[in-house]
Amino acid sequence: MNELLDMSAGELVLAYRGKTLSPVELMRAVLDQVSRLNPQLNAFRVVDEEGALQDAAASERRWLQGMPCGPLDGVPVSVKDMVATRGMSTLFGSCTLPPGHLADLDAPCVELLRRAGAVIFGKTTTTEFGNKIVSDSPLTGVTRNPWNPSLSAGGSSSGAGVALAARMGTLAVGTDGGGSIRVPAAWNGVCGLKPSFKRVPTLDSHNVGELSNVGPMARSVQDLALMLTAMARPWPADWQSFGGPVEDFCRGLNRGVEGLRVAFSATLGIIDVDPQITSAACNAARLLEQLGARVSWLETVEPLQGYMKSEMHSILWMARSEQLVRHTPELLHQLMDPEILALAECGRRLSAARLMDALQARMELSSAMHAFFAHYDVLVCPSFHRLPPPNPGLPPDMRMAPPLTSWCNQTQQPAASVPCGLSREGLPIGLQVIGPRFHDGLVLRVCRAYEQARGAFPAPPLVLAKEEST
Repeated sequence: MNELLDMSAGELVLAYRGKTLSPVELMRAVLDQVSRLNPQLNAFRVVDEEGALQDAAASERRWLQGMPCGPLDGVPVSVKDMVATRGMSTLFGSCTLPPGHLADLDAPCVELLRRAGAVIFGKTTTTEFGNKIVSDSPLTGVTRNPWNPSLSAGGSSSGAGVALAARMGTLAVGTDGGGSIRVPAAWNGVCGLKPSFKRVPTLDSHNVGELSNVGPMARSVQDLALMLTAMARPWPADWQSFGGPVEDFCRGLNRGVEGLRVAFSATLGIIDVDPQITSAACNAARLLEQLGARVSWLETVEPLQGYMKSEMHSILWMARSEQLVRHTPELLHQLMDPEILALAECGRRLSAARLMDALQARMELSSAMHAFFAHYDVLVCPSFHRLPPPNPGLPPDMRMAPPLTSWCNQTQQPAASVPCGLSREGLPIGLQVIGPRFHDGLVLRVCRAYEQARGAFPAPPLVLAKEEST
């Protein structure tokens, strides 16, 4: 059973094609794993067992006829509860929305995944409206880290990261407005990509304007590429969606890194980083160097210093929180996360002039980082500056936007997290790879080269213990 749940999307499709595995058999195994582990970890808000088995049976019939409908036919995919999914309500981790909210609608990425044959089987937990980097919400309570259930699983794509690490599904849809894919990927020991802005189309009204992105999460970089290929398509109703040619992100994925110009900084010059994380990230950079990359070891990344040490990077979040709370009936405010209310209060005090200053600062940062990538192909650094804190709660130093990840949302660049080691406590550490805007394939290529050289990454001890006991 462990081997079955460990299989990648690509391996599943090969097994379906060879008729050595049925999508129904795999879906039942996933649902059994959810039944065993979700009561302890709380990764899913809702699971549609009946619908998932019906869709898996339809996939099985297509494979038996030799007529799969797409490259993900029969692959189980969970969807974060910030992304509309037909047949299951979307509540954004909040108690303020009606029970059937958006239950009759598929977001563009979900429709595209269904077209590729994916079996959409459940909604994963999120912090309320994706507002913070730890893993609890008023609606679903605490989501727990499978490496140590007393610790945070990271947010806001909390359940997505946990579900993948705990083998409760093969692929997961996450969203990222400041690190919400990459941080839970790092803390759960899985892979996640925040694509270039609007490489994946969206229509979600509760996400944060030009900061938020929908992206793939998986246990391997190859699966990220396969999933992104299905999701990254033009969408006429989304006027900002990427209008370039459709790209196969699996093509060229294994070209390696020889000759690539890699900038590496353990801190970006903006935050103190846990020594264990620094050591793991440095080892990863040395491995890229051994693979033929031309690594430049930087103390700082100059354009980021002033920006990340100012309030400018948080102002858009403050303004968005204020708008969100203002449009929520006042009698429901008592049901909201106090962190959102605190951000909204900061937003209420903002002047129009201050907001325009923030927008101007963001444009200047984007221009400066565009110029930076004229000299480097990718920038590599840790995904987060510290190991996961105890759950629940939000430590004071995590009330700011995550310093190593959030600026990529401001500049709309692709950024991925891939596991790069374990701490002394046995907790996973994430390596972040950032590329120029619309060079998502290059980011995945670097991650893939590192992943292959690194070797297999273990499952959480909790998963192994549960499997041994069954």
